Order: sequence, then C-alpha cells, then structure tokens
Amino acid sequence: MANDLTVAVLGPGGVGGLLAALLSRAGHRVICLAGDETANALRENGLRVRSGRFGDFTARVEADTELREPVDACLITVKHTALDASLDRVPAAVLGDGLVVPFLNGVEHPAALRARYRPDTVAPAVIRVESTRVAPGVIEHGSPFAEIDLTGDPVPRDRLDALAAALDAAGPATGVLDDETTALWGKMSLLAPLALLTTRYGLPVGDVRTTHRDELAALLTETAAISRACGGPGDPARVQARYDGLPPGMKSSMQRDAEAGRALELDAIGGALLRAAERHGVPAPVTARVVRELTATGGLRGETPE
Repeated sequence: MANDLTVAVLGPGGVGGLLAALLSRAGHRVICLAGDETANALRENGLRVRSGRFGDFTARVEADTELREPVDACLITVKHTALDASLDRVPAAVLGDGLVVPFLNGVEHPAALRARYRPDTVAPAVIRVESTRVAPGVIEHGSPFAEIDLTGDPVPRDRLDALAAALDAAGPATGVLDDETTALWGKMSLLAPLALLTTRYGLPVGDVRTTHRDELAALLTETAAISRACGGPGDPARVQARYDGLPPGMKSSMQRDAEAGRALELDAIGGALLRAAERHGVPAPVTARVVRELTATGGLRGETPE
C-alpha cells in the first residue's frame, strides 16, 4: 500500500463516518458508499465531526451509491442487520485485491465475507469507541478513546501493517494482532454482556455495573467460558475491570438502536454467543434468558416479557 491510500467506507454512520472523516483529514482519498440521501448530503456538506478527543471539524469526502473503481481498502461499517443488502454496493469484481475490513460486531462474519471476496483480502477489525450518527453526515464521538485492533490470518502482514499505520496516524490508536480468533473473541467478551444488559434494562454502563452487577458478573463468566472454548481469551475479571473504567454515561450501540426503534444486532451478538456455547457444550443460562427476554420485548427498554 502507498502512503496515501484510497479507502472506501461502506456505511458512513457513527463508526464509518468517524473513520472516513479522520482518514480524509489525514490526506487520504475517501469514498463513502451509502444510499442516495446520505451520499447527496456528504457531497454537499462533507462529514461534520464533533469530538472531545479529535476536535470539531468538517472533512470533504467523495460519495457514491456503489463502488466503481478499485481501492486499497474498503471499510465495512454497516450494521449486521443491513450487511447482505449493503454488500451489493461493493462488487467483488470491482474491488479486486483491495482489503475488505469489517468493523462488525460478532464473530461469524469473516467466514461469510470470505465466501464472497478473496479470502486473503478479508481483514477483520475490532474497534472500541462510542460514536453516533445524529444526522446524515453529522457524527458525534462521545468516548474519550478510539482504539482499533486489525487482524486477518490469511492476509499478508505487510498489508495489515500499512493500513494500521494509516489509521493510527489519522487518530485512532491502532495495532495489528497475530491471532484473528483472539481479536474477535476479545471484542465479543467485552461487547456481548455490555450490549445485552444496557439494552435489556435501558441503562448506561454506569448503572448496569452497579444496579445489575451480579447479573453482569454472571454474563461475563459465561462469555469468558465460551470464548475459552472457541480458542479466545477468557478472563472475566479483566473485562470487569475494563467496564469499571468506562465513562458511566456510555451506552452500547445496540441500546441506541433500541431507543431509536431500529433493528437490533441481537442475533449477531447474543445469537452467535449461544450458538458457540451449544457447539462446545458450555452452559449459558443467564445469556439465554437475557436473549430470550430481549427477543420477547423487541428491545423495548425496561419491559418485562409476559
């Protein structure tokens, strides 16, 4: 990869919009792929970011409804619920040998992407950030951090290093992890309990870790056991310590989706967790109950299913 990259961003929402704006500000060519309304807004007004960490700024980007030329990398930053339809905007024949970099929740998506694109170009990424699209082209980055782990077992290491260097220089602290399973399950171990409980009770992380601490501990223990069975990390105390350091008002993206009445990534997170537990014979009664309750309420906060 050259120092100045051409990067496509599929889904310039909270995460994608933030990364697109930061990469553009750093001097890279950025092409955002979205529907007509969002693409038109980006062409007219650019991406406007409000961030305590990176400052308030506007970045100019290109925008289209479909990828029409090869790029060095395509960041996949849509929700799981829109993934299949959104990938039609990135034809494999046009992408060529560009990296496919999914910033997706869950652990099952790399296999699906490798069935569609060249396996040696799929480089799963993990991001730890709270960032929200409040209007087309308007991004609020609320967390005091933005951290990325880039991985991809079949991907040449020099390609991962080059992209990681570009992302790191643009702002988010970015590193490359050697083991894809460790990276994905490390994120899942942190994300799943947070997403499930903040959404189930309609509370930010500060209230969940106090009011529902026993239930949180049980979920952390179950998730860690499932992760270990899948070859990932499994230290619930370490994840609990990370939770205790999060800003108390922080919300999960699933919780924000529930508040906005959007479809939830419940299957990609809770469903994937339970499928892995079943495959490996790991008991997960608390996880199963919370997923069942969320399914019954449709993610409506605070409701008790009949």
